[in-house]
Amino acid sequence: MAAAEDRDGAARRGPDASPGGGRRNALTSRAAILAVVMCAIALSLAYPVREYIAQRQEIADLRHKEAVARRQVDELARRKQQLADKAYIEREARQRLHYCRPEEKCYIVLDGGAGNGQQTQQGGPASRPPWYETLWRSVETADRTR
Repeated sequence: MAAAEDRDGAARRGPDASPGGGRRNALTSRAAILAVVMCAIALSLAYPVREYIAQRQEIADLRHKEAVARRQVDELARRKQQLADKAYIEREARQRLHYCRPEEKCYIVLDGGAGNGQQTQQGGPASRPPWYETLWRSVETADRTR
């Protein structure tokens, strides 16, 4: 009876189907074709997607550079306006160049300090003598050894 059922099952499956599972081969070949098509689609989209991402990054970089340039322009415009102010120019001339107006008496105190309100260090490391003094001492020492 099993042989009769086997013949009937083969007849129902069709002439190109094998008795052991022909549907599995058809499904496997369809899956392979589907996998190849999906790989082809993925490969065809990979380059444009990569270029899109690179262009988005470039746009972000350019926007950042533009923002930095705008801040520099604003800073330079502020500086230009500041330099147009006569009181600012006089204040800077007094501070940096020790400029005095003709009707003023100005004094510059030289105390050996670093200036700008900083005090000199007391009891710090001994300073080295100037180079010419060191040279002269070496000449005197060489004369004594002769």
